[in-house]
Amino acid sequence: MERLKRDFSTISLVMIPVAIAINIAIGQLVYTLKLPLYLDSIGTIFVGAVAGPWVGALTGLLSNLIWGLSGLNPAYTAYAPVGMIVGLLAGIFSQLGWFKVWWRAIIAGVITGLVAALISAPIYTYVSGGVTGSGTDVITAVFRNAGFGILPSAFAQGVSSDPLDKAISFFVVWLVVRGLPLRFLDRFSRAEDLR
Repeated sequence: MERLKRDFSTISLVMIPVAIAINIAIGQLVYTLKLPLYLDSIGTIFVGAVAGPWVGALTGLLSNLIWGLSGLNPAYTAYAPVGMIVGLLAGIFSQLGWFKVWWRAIIAGVITGLVAALISAPIYTYVSGGVTGSGTDVITAVFRNAGFGILPSAFAQGVSSDPLDKAISFFVVWLVVRGLPLRFLDRFSRAEDLR
C-alpha cells in the first residue's frame, strides 16, 4: 500500500493529463493521416515506466475514455481496457528493468502489442464492425478479401500492426527517458527501474 501511495505522487498525478494530451495529439494526427499504426499510447507507456503499472493503467484508461467522450473519436471509448493493459504492462516491464536497454524495450513493445491485439480484436469486430476510419482498416480489408471472417481479420490486422506500433512506442519512450535529466526522473517513484 505504501508503494502504491508513492507511485501516485504529485508529479505522477500531474503527468497523467500531460500523457493523455500527448496520446490524443499524436493519435489524432496518425488517425487523420490514415497511417497503418496508432502511436496513441506513448504518454501511457511513459507514465507506466516512470510511475508504475497502476498509474500507467489509470492513464491508459482515462486517455481512451477522454478521447472517445471528447467527440474527436468516439470509438476510442470502447478501447479503454486496451489502454489500461498497455499502461499496466509498461509499468511491469519497467519494474523488470526492460527500459534499461533499448532492445529489451522494443521486445517489451512487441509483447505488449500482441496482448493488445488479443484484447482489441473482439472490440474492433463488435463495436465498429471492422471499420474505424483509421489506416489499419486497409489491413483488415486485405484479410477480409483473402476470405477471412471479420473476427479473424481483426485479429490478423492487430497481430500485423500492434506489435510494430507498440515496439516503436516503447522505443520512443526509451529514447525520451534517456534524454531526460536524472534530477527530473528522480522525482518519480520508479526512477531506479529505468537506470
